[in-house]
Amino acid sequence: MKLVNVKEAEIILGHSGVVAIPTETVYGLGALIFGREGLEKIFSIKERPFFDPLIVHVPSIENARLLSSNWTVVHEVLAYKAWPGPLTLITEKSDIVNPLITSGLNSVGVRCPDHPLVLELLNNLGKMGFIAAPSANKFGKTSPTTAQHVFDEFGGSVPILDGGPCRVGIESTVAGVKERAGKWIVEIYRPGFYTAQKLKDILKQEGLEAEVIYAESPVAPGQLKHHYMPKIPLVIVPATFQWEKDQGRIEELMGCNVTRPAFWDQPEKSEIASRELYESMRKFDSGEFDIIITKKLATHQSEDWMGIWNRLEKAKSGSLIKGR
Repeated sequence: MKLVNVKEAEIILGHSGVVAIPTETVYGLGALIFGREGLEKIFSIKERPFFDPLIVHVPSIENARLLSSNWTVVHEVLAYKAWPGPLTLITEKSDIVNPLITSGLNSVGVRCPDHPLVLELLNNLGKMGFIAAPSANKFGKTSPTTAQHVFDEFGGSVPILDGGPCRVGIESTVAGVKERAGKWIVEIYRPGFYTAQKLKDILKQEGLEAEVIYAESPVAPGQLKHHYMPKIPLVIVPATFQWEKDQGRIEELMGCNVTRPAFWDQPEKSEIASRELYESMRKFDSGEFDIIITKKLATHQSEDWMGIWNRLEKAKSGSLIKGR
């Protein structure tokens, strides 16, 4: 494992290199936004298609404003209250943003990560302190939440700034801001720690009324039907599922014999489940099991679980729940 410190990471990035960086959500595969060579390495290393946009990580709201041509009062309030933190804000991009980052779109996703090492790195970079960074894994596969996960994915080919285990464990909430008929609308394109209710409460506390809704849009990463997938199949089952009784249903669904199941019994609290999701999926990928099974319970219907189930629905190979 090629571990680097903040100073070494700064040098590598300054020479159009790529470094795996820790955040509170997942580890990112980072490059400076002002050099095409480094950005192209991200896509090449991840085997990521160019139509999937990258998120830019900044050390401050001031930096974020430089990337935007339409930084609204809603952006300002949400950034002020939620940053550093797991919230990515979509804004119309300024001319300094390379179209490679935005997949040719007129918008860019920006966030300030809540991790001391990456904030130190971003601040040390000064005027160059803008790092584009998708998750540090092969495209469409399970995201990494430790330095070991990054090493397991890429071997020694990617230097790693080791910041320990990620505290949140799933990717940031991605939200865009629109104004229609004089009313503010916040659209959440990727659910995460910040739910619609949390964002609405933040805005209301600052005297801003806004409708906050869930939507889909190509401006946000992670919008494909299949994403975050482990190496072995993951199947979602109802609360009444029993392996001894329902093994045949699983085998019929998968079209093969299944004899070594791993059961992910999700923790009662959503924040713990979020932290353990990718860690558990990677553990089950060790070779000891041939399928991952997890139940969807009635307690998983609340908004706090949306980010987790967004990832599970995209990571699944099948489901025994009707309509899924």
